[in-house]
Amino acid sequence: MKKIAITGPESTGKTTLAEQLAAHYHTVFVPEYARFYLEQLDRPYTADDVVEMAKGQLKWEAEYATQANKLLFCDTELIVPKIWLKFKYNLENEWIEIALKAQTYDLYLLCNIDLPWQYDPLREHPNLHDRERLYELYQQELQSLGANFVEIKGDETMRFLQAKQVIGER
Repeated sequence: MKKIAITGPESTGKTTLAEQLAAHYHTVFVPEYARFYLEQLDRPYTADDVVEMAKGQLKWEAEYATQANKLLFCDTELIVPKIWLKFKYNLENEWIEIALKAQTYDLYLLCNIDLPWQYDPLREHPNLHDRERLYELYQQELQSLGANFVEIKGDETMRFLQAKQVIGER
């Protein structure tokens, strides 16, 4: 089974792309655990919650992997909570750092910020400057990991076509 991580700042089309690719390749995608977690939370989240969300994401990934058909698409991965902690709290977390180095994906699709930011009560960074800085952090992290990644740009249709071209017909 090949694992493909879809990553990038908020409101960059990750979930839509994960859903499209899973449908096209007749497999499953791992939803974003943080969304589920935050929707259940009855208080503002903390840095400790970000770590719990990261752990939940890995648990879901393991569960969904048992249902995958040759490809598993992951609508987020551990770069997201790493950057989230750094950007929001100026913190690093040893567990996330260790788990991040241990995670293995065959390919990362880095979603660009060229889509308009869309309001969602769980999103926090509509400012273009913040979005640009966050995107740079994702690029830097992927490069520092030596990850196999491709930047995905354009509208929803273009993103899907680019991703399919990189993944290939399987």
